[in-house]
Amino acid sequence: MEAEELALRVPKGFRFGVATAAFQIEGAVREDGRGLSGWDDFTRQPGRILNGDTADTADDHYHRVAEDLTLMKRLGVDAYRFSISWPRVIPDGGHRVNAAGLAFYDRLVDQLLEAGISPTATLYHWDTPLPLEQAGGWLNRNTAERLAEYASVLGSALGDRVDQWITLNEPATVTLLGYGLGVHAPGKALLFDGLPSAHHQLLAHGLAAQALRAAGVKGGIGVTNVHMPVVPASDSAEDALFAQLFDLLQNRIYADPVLLGHYPEVSGPLAEIFAALSEQSAEDLAIIHQPLDFYGLNYYAPAKIAAGGGIATGNSEEAAAMSGLPFRLESWPDHPVTAFDWPVVPEYFGVALTEQVERYGQALPPVYITENGTSCFDQLADGEVADQARIDYLAGHLAAAFEATAPGGPASAMDLRGYYCWSLLDNFEWAAGYSQRFGLVYVDFETLTRTPKKSYDWYRRLIAASR
Repeated sequence: MEAEELALRVPKGFRFGVATAAFQIEGAVREDGRGLSGWDDFTRQPGRILNGDTADTADDHYHRVAEDLTLMKRLGVDAYRFSISWPRVIPDGGHRVNAAGLAFYDRLVDQLLEAGISPTATLYHWDTPLPLEQAGGWLNRNTAERLAEYASVLGSALGDRVDQWITLNEPATVTLLGYGLGVHAPGKALLFDGLPSAHHQLLAHGLAAQALRAAGVKGGIGVTNVHMPVVPASDSAEDALFAQLFDLLQNRIYADPVLLGHYPEVSGPLAEIFAALSEQSAEDLAIIHQPLDFYGLNYYAPAKIAAGGGIATGNSEEAAAMSGLPFRLESWPDHPVTAFDWPVVPEYFGVALTEQVERYGQALPPVYITENGTSCFDQLADGEVADQARIDYLAGHLAAAFEATAPGGPASAMDLRGYYCWSLLDNFEWAAGYSQRFGLVYVDFETLTRTPKKSYDWYRRLIAASR
């Protein structure tokens, strides 16, 4: 779909932005007092990261902020969602603030405002300070309290200028891949015994929201999770049961306590799995259930679930790690896949939005799509990157979102206010290293030269035409 045609569907006042994460782009791992994170340690463990890649340099954004700001300004975005490196600001995760690290973000916020770009700051995008990780990470309740202290520092330093605050990014991914399956840091393959990490992250969200408000921040406060519509692979009772289980693990146990103030009521054969969450105190749930100014929703793909272990053909390395579970991810043979082997099913973006309305109703605050995008097999040829597959993905998903939330649509009750494309730059893609490119801008990881792709121009035209 042409950008100008799609722009006709954009609601008035809708915000367009781009998103990144500190660990994936900044580099400068040991500069200016930055401490190590659990992810730094994870990347140094043999066999953890594809091709043995590390994020020591990544996109070198720490030294190339001016260049990357110019790219954003040319793109015409309204807002930039970035994350703040916890170990750069508080190297040991304790009480000592690294002035040089904090100054980097202080300058970044000022530069964004000078460029007319609204700052959206994420407190935690997976880079737990290594001393906290070694003390148990998110299995340790103390980590939640440390995040609140970190939030207080940032609220006091930047709260007069940051427009939006996101406490956590994707606690589901941290729990499932980091503590359940072990394919992300800290690499703990605890399966369902990793669920306490979910509760402690949610507690951290609530405590951080309280700390930001106590610091008097002027910006709105929200949280982000990745939502994945889940369907059973067949009409069998077994597939339906395990689809319900995956929906709980991926979606409900995060959104329900944040938006409704309680964990989902689970009965029958699944109840024992979630016992550690159902037994949490009313006091903790009250902390988690903070008033929110917005809810951040990340979306990439739906999931099809079948009973029984094994690995579905065509799925990503996460599916391989799931081989010890009593269910598996199935492929979507009638749909194309991304370079990550994720199914491209744009209509399920509308399903994801509709599910939020149906499940949370009046409890759902205004919503921002805080991440959406795709990895492609991008190649630089004659100075250009012709990434039509990414343009098609973005156009299809945005069209589905606008259709679902338009008057008369199934999610019309949702107050959808903005969209952040993932990502501005090709970057370090966690366990996949540099093998997956999500950026609107191509990065040569040898020279660090930035080259805007065709999708960059398409997104620029969409933003310009929608105003």
